[in-house]
Amino acid sequence: METVVALHRNHFGEIISFVTSGGRVISYQKALAEATDGIIKGVQATEGFDGKLILSPEQELSFDHFPDLF
Repeated sequence: METVVALHRNHFGEIISFVTSGGRVISYQKALAEATDGIIKGVQATEGFDGKLILSPEQELSFDHFPDLF
C-alpha cells in the first residue's frame, strides 16, 4: 500500500497534487478517491465546513510537514 510522501502546491499555496511512495504524482481528486477506497494510507477523507470532502493527514494537523516538490 502506498503512502503520501510529498505534495505540489500552486502559487496560491493550495495543494494540487500528491507524490506517493511508489513515485506516482496524482491529482488532489485522485488522491481523495484513493484515500476513500483505501488504496493509499496516511491520509483520510473528511467532510469540510462546506460539506465537501477534503484530504487531511491521519497523524498530523496539516500537510505542512510534507515537502513541497515545486
